[in-house]
Amino acid sequence: MNPSHLSSLRDRDRSAGNVLNVLALLAVCAALGVAFYYQLEKNELPCPLCLLQRAGLILTGIGLMMNVRFGVRAAHYGVALAGALATGVIALRQVLLHIAPGDAGYGSTFMGLHFYTLAALSSLAAVAGIALLLMLKSWEPPASSGAWKSAGGKLACILFILLVAGNLASTVLECGAGACEDNPTGYLLLGK
Repeated sequence: MNPSHLSSLRDRDRSAGNVLNVLALLAVCAALGVAFYYQLEKNELPCPLCLLQRAGLILTGIGLMMNVRFGVRAAHYGVALAGALATGVIALRQVLLHIAPGDAGYGSTFMGLHFYTLAALSSLAAVAGIALLLMLKSWEPPASSGAWKSAGGKLACILFILLVAGNLASTVLECGAGACEDNPTGYLLLGK
């Protein structure tokens, strides 16, 4: 192989789609991390709708991680889009539950908004971002592989997997094998 061909392959691996997928996956990690911080440090246990929103966010992250690991594909964006839409619908349901006058909402706020309101807004932004990434996919030449070869891609994937495992473990501790409490006060399996 000549050096110019290797250079063009390297440049295609650093395509805008690959870089943006890594950044989007890191944004999902940040959202999961902030929610996990509030749960562990501030003892704000997630309600069942909050857990479903996290599941939708995780599905979004899975689609983005598939792009990072295996290369950008429209089907992977479909998984991410399904997760963003699910998160948005569940978050809007919770917003509507607490929209009545005098209702203080559930949980504390971050930047002046409840987490479910932020989830609704961020899922709308995710849908728009995924639409832009799909358009970008059709305009740029396909990368020869995903962003997995880069340190940033590996770091984002490993961080995401650790956050998913932590959320899964905390959900099992909180809810056990049954339905979660509407307003949880402790971890069921820890007796608290």
